[in-house]
Amino acid sequence: MMRFKYLTALIAFLAPCLEAQDHPQFPARLKRADSFLGIHFDFHAGPDCKQIGANTTREMIESIIDQVKPDYIQIDCKGHPGISSYPTQVGTPAPEIVGDPLKLWRQVTAERGVGLYMHYSGVFDMEAVKRRPDWARLGADGKPDGRYTSVFSSYVDELLIPQLKELRGVYGVDGAWLDGECWAMTPDYGAPALQAFKEATGIAEVPKKPGDPHWREFQDFNREGFRRYVRHYVDELHKFDPAFQLTSNWIFSDLMPEPVTANVDFLSGDYPQLDSVRAARLSARWLSAQGKPWDLMAWAFSGKENNDPARSYKTIPQLQRESAVVLSQGGGFQAYFSQKRDGSIRDWTMQLMAGAARFCRERQELCHRSESVPQIALLYSTDGHYRQSPSLFFSDSSGVVSLKGLLNQLLDSQYSVDVRGEHHLRGKMNDYPLIVLPQWDYLEPSFREELLAYVKGGGNLLLVGPTIAGLFKNELGVEYVEETPSTQPAYIAHDGWLGGITGAWLRVKTTAASSEFGRVHETDDFKSASWPAATIAPLGKGRIAAVWIGLGENQLQRQTAAARDFLAALTHELFPKPMVELRGSRSVDVSLQRKDGRLLVNLLNTSGPHADANVMTVGEIDPVGPLEVTLRLHAKPQRVTLEPGGEPIEWREENGEIRLTIPRLEIHRVLAVE
Repeated sequence: MMRFKYLTALIAFLAPCLEAQDHPQFPARLKRADSFLGIHFDFHAGPDCKQIGANTTREMIESIIDQVKPDYIQIDCKGHPGISSYPTQVGTPAPEIVGDPLKLWRQVTAERGVGLYMHYSGVFDMEAVKRRPDWARLGADGKPDGRYTSVFSSYVDELLIPQLKELRGVYGVDGAWLDGECWAMTPDYGAPALQAFKEATGIAEVPKKPGDPHWREFQDFNREGFRRYVRHYVDELHKFDPAFQLTSNWIFSDLMPEPVTANVDFLSGDYPQLDSVRAARLSARWLSAQGKPWDLMAWAFSGKENNDPARSYKTIPQLQRESAVVLSQGGGFQAYFSQKRDGSIRDWTMQLMAGAARFCRERQELCHRSESVPQIALLYSTDGHYRQSPSLFFSDSSGVVSLKGLLNQLLDSQYSVDVRGEHHLRGKMNDYPLIVLPQWDYLEPSFREELLAYVKGGGNLLLVGPTIAGLFKNELGVEYVEETPSTQPAYIAHDGWLGGITGAWLRVKTTAASSEFGRVHETDDFKSASWPAATIAPLGKGRIAAVWIGLGENQLQRQTAAARDFLAALTHELFPKPMVELRGSRSVDVSLQRKDGRLLVNLLNTSGPHADANVMTVGEIDPVGPLEVTLRLHAKPQRVTLEPGGEPIEWREENGEIRLTIPRLEIHRVLAVE
């Protein structure tokens, strides 16, 4: 009764805000599904935050909107400490909040037609587990977790759902971006979880660590517990208000690589502050195929760790390039700026977001919601990953390590690559001239058979690494010299050069059913003992090839031009005529997209030390070029332009191919072919 009286009074107090958000004189706000550009603020309020709102002003919020012109803004309302940064009556508010800053954020954004979303920490809530130990997840030692709630507890019904209803029903926010969710999941040994596990599986002895009997079953049970938890709160909140737009950070992403099975309104994730270009390469290529509106969030600053006191804000070109990785796959973009401990912002940093925003808006009509043109598919196996991963939801399996390295190598060789799972490829394999498999040690039998049918029908399959090759040993037509892969140093040969490798390799011999491609040497001497680096075997109308070296893992540990160029040459052997070929620089990502009947060849300059963990900011990105481009099209183009800007490009036809030259690439341009 007291809570009902409070909510009635608060709604009356906030009536001007609630009227403003839907008032006909104010601009309509885009739904998240239609949004393209956002800006994210959070500060994970804690007990130290005693003047939240003191410096949050109308002028501050309007300045953000005037400079950035975002479709939406996300701000903090409850971070990992579990302390709310607005005067909640449902959760635990920070001490001494000045006024009601959330009311002001809502009022100003509504007046300006800008969406307002909440950064809300879900599973990760330190205050909740302190106040209610029965909500805490228990570890294998039986002790309560000091950070993470249990998805099998009543936390979701007694705090999370009621607080999100407060945010929607009282403040009228447009949605919530729930942080600290899948990546905060670990196996739960609390009584409710263990009882549910035993009832669901019939397994009486619960495993405690990897290697114990039924460990995989226990991991899968906890994964399904998380899915049920998300489905529950999303469905309940949609019943409360169907217009309330929700996602769980990184759900159904490359951290959780599986089909979408919860009714979230959009997908999103914040890729790491360091090595951001390569991280976004993978995440964007996965999310683009998941069938939901999606965006990715860059961290606008870099540091050695999340709370590095000496962190530095990135430069405008640096953030523009990070955005271009996402735009070139058809996604939306946002960037994260931290709020001060009183909830206000660092005004000077908005010049950074404004510069990135202008860059994005110039490409919005061209890129947003474009779709990939199939060329090479790189398999991210759901089954393979979950069997290998020590975590519930994290891209940390050995197969993902291999996948990341292979993606880098293929992109650095100017191939257009899609990252796809089993659910993306089933029934659609023939769309791809080449499918590449990294080091998975398991494939679901029916999927393996579909891959073989794809090859027999004329497809090309490339297996990279001795483990994945072993799953197709009978089809590869080789004899094993040794049965166990070695990790001793060896040297891969290509075009007169040798490159050191430490990834696992296996010595094999070809037979009449196979041929070799390339050699591996025992030492860095061409006169040393050698054996096949790769083998190729015909199968039906197609070919199946195997690289007997863990080239993906090796790329992340000791990148060499010889290994990269060897893989590029083998890829060319299997897929000699991609739709686009580019020469002139190794530091260009090519992404082939289509939108509104136009072929879009995205060209992204990846030069410079963006992967160096000791480089916090990149002051400038050196242009590359000239770039020679070959297009293999079904018909002559009516028009070719360089976008944005609509600059006409002259082209010539040679042997049925279209040839053209781009004199200079600064960060990101698009060849638009009609």
